[in-house]
Amino acid sequence: MGWDFNADEIFEMAEQIERNGAKYYRNAAEFVSTEEDKKFLIELAEMEDEHEVTFAELRKDLSLNEKESVTFDPEDEAAQYLKALADTRIFYKKTIDLSSMEGVLTGAITAEKDSIAFYLGMKEMVGTNHGKNHIDAIIKEEMKHISLLSKRLLTPAK
Repeated sequence: MGWDFNADEIFEMAEQIERNGAKYYRNAAEFVSTEEDKKFLIELAEMEDEHEVTFAELRKDLSLNEKESVTFDPEDEAAQYLKALADTRIFYKKTIDLSSMEGVLTGAITAEKDSIAFYLGMKEMVGTNHGKNHIDAIIKEEMKHISLLSKRLLTPAK
C-alpha cells in the first residue's frame, strides 16, 4: 500500500523521535565518566523534551486541511506504520558505542543526520495543501543539534 502523509502525521512522528532521542541521551549519561559529560547529555535530553513540546504545539496550530487524512484508513494502520517508522529509524535500537563520549557524540550525530534525511524524504510525501512547508521547522531544529554535537565533538570537555 502506498502512503501519503499530512503535516499532522509527520509532527506525530517527530514527537516520537524526540522521545526516543531524550531516552538515548539519558541512557548515554549513565555510561559517561565525567560529570561535565553527564551534564551535557542531560541538557541534550532536556532539549529533546523541549522539541517534543514545540512539535506538539506546532501540531496543534495546523489548519484542518493540514490535519486531514489523505488516505482511506479505517483500521488506523497509518498510525501504527508511523509509530513503527519513528521507533526504528532514529536513535532507537541502534548499536552505538557508549564506552566513550566520542562514541556517544558520533552516534548522536549519525542519528540526527538520519532524522534529517528521514524528514526530507517524508516531506516529499506531504502535499503542499497538507502542510509540507511545516516540515522545515523540524529539519531546522535537527540541524541545530548537529551543530551543537559537532562543536562538542571537536572541543571535548576537559
